Amino acid sequence: MSGHSKWATTKHKKAANDAKRGKLFARLVKNIEVAAATGGGDPAGNPTLFDAIRKAKQNSVPADNIDRAVKRGSGETDDSIQYEAITYEGYGPGGVAILIECLTDNRNRAASDVRTALTRNGGTLADPGSVAYLFNRRGVVEAVKGENSEDDVLMAVLDAGAEEIEDDGETFTIYCASSDVVAVRTALQEAGIDYNSAESRFVPSTNVPLDRAGAEKLLKLTDALDDVDDIQEVYTNADIADEILAELEGE
Repeated sequence: MSGHSKWATTKHKKAANDAKRGKLFARLVKNIEVAAATGGGDPAGNPTLFDAIRKAKQNSVPADNIDRAVKRGSGETDDSIQYEAITYEGYGPGGVAILIECLTDNRNRAASDVRTALTRNGGTLADPGSVAYLFNRRGVVEAVKGENSEDDVLMAVLDAGAEEIEDDGETFTIYCASSDVVAVRTALQEAGIDYNSAESRFVPSTNVPLDRAGAEKLLKLTDALDDVDDIQEVYTNADIADEILAELEGE
């Protein structure tokens, strides 16, 4: 995708139906469990948990589900699960690079499911390190524009570590070092500027433009990956023109 959305290829159909919504809920709950397990169950002292809970609430995850996830992650229940983080690399149509982040309690199942989703949909699994160098881990904070100008947002977050701001229409996307995500988010809050999300993501350093046919194939592939329960995030370096994406979304 072009511009601000080039890293979000898989997001165009999130929660498009009940099945997708259920998978999204499961992933958001898993993020809460992992955040609570690694940083404790108090959101006030665990910024990662704070943002995981906020994101779950924004996507209408029930409060009871969120509460249970915090308790499971922090060891307050007997049904806690230990998840392993694994990153797979691959190639898609047109030589597009793909990074796949998984959280799983079964490494063998995750590897098999990822490989199957790739190979059945025109992709291939790559050796570790084959495509990872094409991405940088960066902090990405999406601020609500409201009545604020780009200069207003820039002044609020510049001293907190903001490196780049993109105007996305109704929002501003702020890029920073991964370590500065909480500082940038806090600076927005202190300035009275609302935000939709604050997280660490892989952002491509170079992009591969796709025509309509290539874009259609890639979106079929990313949809298949999106259906794999162990997969949390899929990143690509595809550059799909907005008009092509709009056509595909309209079908």
